[in-house]
Amino acid sequence: MKNLTRFLLCFALIDFATVATGNAQCPAPVFASGLRAPTKVIFSQKNNLLVAEQGTAVPNTGRISIIDPQSAAVRTLVDGLPSALNLLGEQPAPSGPSGLAMRGRTLYVTIGSGNSTLPGPVPGSEIPNPNPSSSLFSSVLEVHFSAEIEKVTSGFTLNAADRAALATGQTITFRAGPGGPVTIRLVTNFPDYVAAPRPDFPANVVSSNPFGLVIHGNSLDVVDASFNLIAEVNAHSGASSTLVKFANVPNTTQVGPPTVDPVPDSIHFFGKDLLVTYLTGFPFGPGAARVQLVDATTGNNQPFITGLTAAIDVLSLSARGNTPALSRPALLHRPAWPWTSGTAPSSSQRSARATSSGYSFEADGGSEA
Repeated sequence: MKNLTRFLLCFALIDFATVATGNAQCPAPVFASGLRAPTKVIFSQKNNLLVAEQGTAVPNTGRISIIDPQSAAVRTLVDGLPSALNLLGEQPAPSGPSGLAMRGRTLYVTIGSGNSTLPGPVPGSEIPNPNPSSSLFSSVLEVHFSAEIEKVTSGFTLNAADRAALATGQTITFRAGPGGPVTIRLVTNFPDYVAAPRPDFPANVVSSNPFGLVIHGNSLDVVDASFNLIAEVNAHSGASSTLVKFANVPNTTQVGPPTVDPVPDSIHFFGKDLLVTYLTGFPFGPGAARVQLVDATTGNNQPFITGLTAAIDVLSLSARGNTPALSRPALLHRPAWPWTSGTAPSSSQRSARATSSGYSFEADGGSEA
């Protein structure tokens, strides 16, 4: 079962230095269950929790759920979102909806790499998948719905025809009675992969994997955990450009090359700047991960919190003078996940908690409840 857990108040009160060194402990009882590989959580404008779920072993079972923060009741907002088992690791893991950001009544959703690539003939290599489960992998979708819909909906489901129409630029509209329509459209569809020749495999490619986003004026800043960059996307036209390409980080172990991919896996505003967490690539060396401070205008960046292991998210606690509190990097000391260097995190491949606004996900590797 995939569990949504809620941190106790002690998490917010943990001393920053203790959290940054990964020594803090805080119990996290189960808050809500029945989720499908949850990855990110935000508050809606009506103070409900919106959860991005990457899906199950069945293709195109990605979902956005609404959770009442008081009763923990779970309802579906949108089902049938693009997802698939990603085979790049040692164990298959779902990849689909991976990040959320909301302004007004408009929700933006990043879709991960899905199964757009397959393992290549050389360890750590990738080849294009000739038959991916969706043409909407590595994309950003826009979902618009009213406050009334959020209050009463039991959910809307995209079918194959809907997903195909979205990919061609059409807007999907669900007529919802008194609450008004729900509309879904494609904002941008990033390349599923780029060529990345290797001496031992010239035909190698690297897949894209959008894994979080923030709203920045009329743009969306999208972090890609595989391309190791932040893309700036015009929220209206979908035109995109690269704000920053992150450099590799030192490998702190004796295994593998001298540097590894940063694998940026979350992004949040911190004043006028951005905070981006680095998971880092294999072998997930102790102290290699960090939180990077990024100028949201120029892309200039520098280490902000260092010496971490497999950081997955960061939360700014304004009540403590904008001191960031990490989302439990202490839980990620011993990387037991089968990710190859540069591949993105997956909920079913980790036992970790990724927080937003004081709530967290715990993926225990089981099946959907």
